[in-house]
Amino acid sequence: MSGHEIGPPGRAPEDAEDIRLMGLVGAGDDRAFEQLVERHQRLVVGTVGRMLGTGSDAEDIAQQVFVRVWKNAKRYEPRAKFTTWLLKITRNLVFNELRRRSRHPQVPLQSESEEEERPLKDDHAVAPDASLLAHELQEAVDAAIANLPETQRMAVILRRYDELSYEEIAETLDQSVSAVKSLLFRARTELRENLKRYLDA
Repeated sequence: MSGHEIGPPGRAPEDAEDIRLMGLVGAGDDRAFEQLVERHQRLVVGTVGRMLGTGSDAEDIAQQVFVRVWKNAKRYEPRAKFTTWLLKITRNLVFNELRRRSRHPQVPLQSESEEEERPLKDDHAVAPDASLLAHELQEAVDAAIANLPETQRMAVILRRYDELSYEEIAETLDQSVSAVKSLLFRARTELRENLKRYLDA
């Protein structure tokens, strides 16, 4: 056996490297932790941002995810893929934040003067170009996803943006694969209904 082999057998190279780094983090290696953050920051920040909306809260929650990774490194056991374990932590913190928000809803900060400053629609303006329409559609898709129930929303984000398999989503959400397929079916049905005017155009 070569001395260069890393991680348990049968693991994808990416996952084996994550597990190797986690072993070092568990031993208190700061540099290994920085490497893990660099490797997965985009995944975590992207998932949190899409679940909660962009802003400082998303950055704060993403930071908390990695604090949990550091604190639990010694107890980490690579039963599932590292990213699945990482997304489970992300899911827990995001759902906690959503519950906190539902208990303490925030009033939007938009003032009347901001309303007045908005440009009026010009019916004689030239037709918007394709990039503008694509941007509008993406905003509509994001808004429709944001209105889904939290577990459906998480399933859609993990599938659509993070490109996880049904099995990985099931593990992340502590659901069966059939339950995940059902969640995604219901979510897609609702999204189609909410985006009907774009789809019919």
